[in-house]
Amino acid sequence: MAKKVKAAKTSSANSGTASKEKYDTKLRKISKEIAELRKKYIKISARQAKMNVSDYILKDTDGKDVKLSEMFGDKENLILIHNMGKACSYCTLWADGFSGSAYYIEKKAAFVLVSPDTPDVQKEFAASRGWKFRTYSAAGTSFISDMGYFTEADGYWPGVSVFHKDTAGKITRVSKDYFGPGDFYSAFWHFFDLLPKKKK
Repeated sequence: MAKKVKAAKTSSANSGTASKEKYDTKLRKISKEIAELRKKYIKISARQAKMNVSDYILKDTDGKDVKLSEMFGDKENLILIHNMGKACSYCTLWADGFSGSAYYIEKKAAFVLVSPDTPDVQKEFAASRGWKFRTYSAAGTSFISDMGYFTEADGYWPGVSVFHKDTAGKITRVSKDYFGPGDFYSAFWHFFDLLPKKKK
């Protein structure tokens, strides 16, 4: 009897190991597929986004004029967040997350946030949120609509544009993306995905 019990336990353990390996193989395959699809998405998005860009003049939180070219600082690439403004709670959620990672992002590229809010509103709100990155106002300019993040029909959209500045000072947009629930730009969506689903 003892031998039978031991054999059953061994068989069960082997079955469990095989099942785990089977799941691991499936998960690795899916993970690889997601990564490959993400690469394809970025490649197509970059083609759609590419355009020469004028040296727009926006305003900093003190109301002073700042050229787009100046936002690069000593970097050749600029990651610019298109934020819908103080009234957008989701935009605030994304920006709060960026505040924690801005230090690391800025090691690779310049990082700024642009919204349609006026400089004084931006300044007060950014301070209240403790944001650790630069913010600029596009109020009164066509910058946001020219970049495709505002239309009369749909209003404002949140997202990101990536710009490159060459040695001659020419600015080109090289990539872009839109923000939305479940996207790659806010970590908490993915933590929520791991929670058990409530039964309806």
